Amino acid sequence: MAHTFATDVLVAGAGPVGLTAAAELRRRGVSCRIVDRLPARLPFAKAVGIQPRTLEVWDRMGLARAAMEAAVPMRGQYLYINGAEKARTELSVPPEVPYGFAALPQYETERILDEHLGRFGTAVERGTELVSFSQDAHGVTCRLRTPSGAEEEVRTRFLMGCDGAHSIVRKGLGLTFEGGAFAEEYMLADVRVDWDLPPGYALRAMHTDGAGAVDDVLVCIPLPGRGRYRMSMMVPPELSTAGRTEAASDGVAHGLQTGRGPELADIQAVLDRLSPKPTTAFGIRWTSVFRISHRIVDRYGDGRVFVAGDAAHIHPPTGAQGMNTGIQDAWNLAWKIALAVEDGAAHPGLLASYDAERRPVGEEVVGRTVRHAVEGMENDPDDPATLMLREAQLLVGYRGSPIVDPAGEGRGPRPGDRAPDCEGLTERIAGYPMRLYDVLREREHVLLLYGAGAGAGAGPGLDRIVRTARDSSGGRLEVCVVLAPEADAQADADAGIEADATLLPAYVDSRGEFARLYAAGEPTAFVIRPDGYLGARFSPPDPQALAAHLAAVFATGGD
Repeated sequence: MAHTFATDVLVAGAGPVGLTAAAELRRRGVSCRIVDRLPARLPFAKAVGIQPRTLEVWDRMGLARAAMEAAVPMRGQYLYINGAEKARTELSVPPEVPYGFAALPQYETERILDEHLGRFGTAVERGTELVSFSQDAHGVTCRLRTPSGAEEEVRTRFLMGCDGAHSIVRKGLGLTFEGGAFAEEYMLADVRVDWDLPPGYALRAMHTDGAGAVDDVLVCIPLPGRGRYRMSMMVPPELSTAGRTEAASDGVAHGLQTGRGPELADIQAVLDRLSPKPTTAFGIRWTSVFRISHRIVDRYGDGRVFVAGDAAHIHPPTGAQGMNTGIQDAWNLAWKIALAVEDGAAHPGLLASYDAERRPVGEEVVGRTVRHAVEGMENDPDDPATLMLREAQLLVGYRGSPIVDPAGEGRGPRPGDRAPDCEGLTERIAGYPMRLYDVLREREHVLLLYGAGAGAGAGPGLDRIVRTARDSSGGRLEVCVVLAPEADAQADADAGIEADATLLPAYVDSRGEFARLYAAGEPTAFVIRPDGYLGARFSPPDPQALAAHLAAVFATGGD
C-alpha cells in the first residue's frame, strides 16, 4: 500500500463545493488534493441558479467574468395556475449590489471552477474514491481507491467532505442527518422549446384540483441558448423509481435516480397540459428522474474533518439555494483552514466557528425551502424586498459568532453582516472611480479606516491602531484608508496617508456612498474578513478593542 504525507488538505468531491474549497485553499498557498469517484464531470444541468452573493464570492476569487460570459441573466418568473397568469415576479437587487441573478448549467459552473483550480497547478484526481478515514490529534489518515483498484493511504492535516448527499465523510464521522423525503418524484430535462416567453424569465405553471391542492407542476429555468430550459415536472407512474433507488443503501432519497429517463414524448405531454401557450419540445440533451429530501447534520465537523454542501444539508431546489449555500460553506471554511495550517497563526477556536456560523444558515435554508416547496414562495410572510434579498443570499450573516464582535445597536452594517459594496472611490493615480470590491479583491484580512485624513484621526492615534493591526495579526491584516468627501480629501490622498512609517492605500469617498451605506459619520474602523463579512466595527477606532477582536482569530498576541 502506497503512503503519501505531503498535503495539508484532502478534499473529497469535485462538484462546485469541493472545487471552490480546493481553489480557495490553493489560492492561499495551501497544499491540497481533490478526489472524485466519477471518471469525468457529469454533463447534467442540475443546479442552475446563481445568486448575486455567489457572484460576489466569485468576484473575490477572480472568476466572476468567466461565469458571466457563460451564463444568462435571470430577470424574473411567470406564475400560471390552471392556465391563467397569476403573478409576474421581477428579480432585482438594490443598485449598490454589483451583480444580479443568473442561470448557468452546473456542468459549466464545474468547468469554470475546474479551470480556475488548474491555474494553481492542481487537477482533480478523477476515478479516485475516499473509502475510509481515521483521525488523531495531529492529522487524518485517509484510504483512497484509485482508478486501477489499488488502495493508497494518505496522511493529511485536514479532510473536507464535499462528497454529496450520500457522503462517506459524513457517515465516517457518525453525524446524524435528520429530516425526511418528499413522496413525489420529478423529471428533469435539458430541452428546447419554440415559445416566445421573454428571455431570462422562468416559468412556474401549476394545476390544482377542486380542493386547491397542486396535482401537476412544470418549472422551466432558462439556460444559455435560444429557447433552451432546464425543466422539472412530476413523474408519471410508468417512470417511477420508487423502491429501486440509489438511496436504498443509506436511506437518503435525494438526487438523480437510476433507471429509464424520460423521453421527449414524456416532456411534450407535460407541456401539452401545462404550457401557457402551445409549444413543441425538441433538442433534448439529457433527462433524469430525481427525488428530494430535506436533511441537515447535527454538526458541520469534528476535530480535523468537516462537511460542506450536500454532505451537510439537502433540501428542495426552490429558489436555487442549495449549490449557492454549499459554495459559501466552502468559502467560509477555506480561509479558516488556510490560517490554521500556518503553525501558530490561528486562534485554537477559529475552526469551531465554521459550525457556529454555517449550521444556522443551513437550518434556515432547509426550513425556508421546505416551506416554499409546500406553501409556495408567493405565500412567504416577508415583504417582497426582504424576500428578494434573502433569496439572493445577501442577508446571510454571522451576528453572534464567536469570532465577530457583538453586533450592538446602530445604523449600517454591524459585525457579522455582509460588507456591502459601494461606488465612487477615487484614487490619486487611477483616472476612474472604483468600487469598494475592487479595493478588497485579492486581499485577505482588511482594516478599513474611515475618516483618517489630516485632522481626522491622523498622527499618534493612527500610528497606534496601524501598529496594533500589524502586531495583533502577525502582519496579516492590511490597512486601507477611506477619506470622507471633504474639500481637502483629495489633497490628503495625493500627499499620502502615512502611519507608523507605512504609506497606507487611501481612497476618497467622492460620492459619499461609503459613508451612506456604512452609516459612517465620524472616524470609524471596520475589520473585513477574507469572506467579505464585517468582523468588527469601532467608532472611534480603538486599538485595545481591535487587539481584543483579533485575538479571537489570530494566535499572535496584541499590544
